[in-house]
Amino acid sequence: MEPIHYCRLGSSPAGPLLLAASERGLALLEFERGVFPPGNRHFADSTWKESPAKMRHYVRELEQYFAGRRREFSFALDLRGTDFQRRCWQALLAIPYGETRTYAELARAVGQPRGFRAVGMANHDNPVAIVVPCHRVIASDGTLGGYGGGLPIKRWLLELEGVKFEEQMKLFRVAGVA
Repeated sequence: MEPIHYCRLGSSPAGPLLLAASERGLALLEFERGVFPPGNRHFADSTWKESPAKMRHYVRELEQYFAGRRREFSFALDLRGTDFQRRCWQALLAIPYGETRTYAELARAVGQPRGFRAVGMANHDNPVAIVVPCHRVIASDGTLGGYGGGLPIKRWLLELEGVKFEEQMKLFRVAGVA
């Protein structure tokens, strides 16, 4: 059985979080919902061990991000999913800090120009929230769309990164989208 080390971050600005890592890197960062272990099929043959010391580096970088002192994460990721999901998550990682992309733009980036709904589902299934920045993806009309942590948290994360919604919505209106 594969060992998975985890910790809970109960007092983050984004609410309670669950972080888990394999020997290859951070494999899970999700909004804690009281379900443990998570129902992710990629961890079915794993043993879970609470290991705050092993998770300290991940937590430290996340806290730096929340404090506005970190724009990129330096640790390895262990992203588990289908080939399509992993392509979507890699495209998310390419979105620069403080910028947004639409689901349609992300679909084009992964070679599936009509696959914006599939991209939305891959975002929904993103196992490493915040670090794999699905919060940077918005609807084509400039609205926030959905987010696993809730829309107030999505907006807060984007504002933390400097996204100005009023200016962005004006640009969408000028372009005739919103």
